[in-house]
Amino acid sequence: MGSQWENLVVDSQDPPRLARWWAEALGYQITYEKPDEVEIRRTADALPGLIFVPVPENKTVKNRLHIDLRPADQEAEVERLVNMGARHVDVGQGDDVSWVVLADPEGNEFCVLRQRG
Repeated sequence: MGSQWENLVVDSQDPPRLARWWAEALGYQITYEKPDEVEIRRTADALPGLIFVPVPENKTVKNRLHIDLRPADQEAEVERLVNMGARHVDVGQGDDVSWVVLADPEGNEFCVLRQRG
């Protein structure tokens, strides 16, 4: 018997703000919001979701888990996300890779992959 992946939990200093940022980035919607927890999903019944919870400390080291995004147009998507407040980061990926590493407004790294094919 297996388990169903329900959510990925993201520690955040400002959960509502970061949840809204990711909802806009992914085209998701807020499906649940309380002062200590905000959940976003593609639709209310689509799994998995992302849940943002408060923590007092800043992020200090590279993520051990990150999200990969695969847009239809990598360059346009990187520009859109940077305009929304993401920033380019170096996590040791080098110069000769096909993906772009960005960080969200609280410093969580994620990758924007090149389109398939």
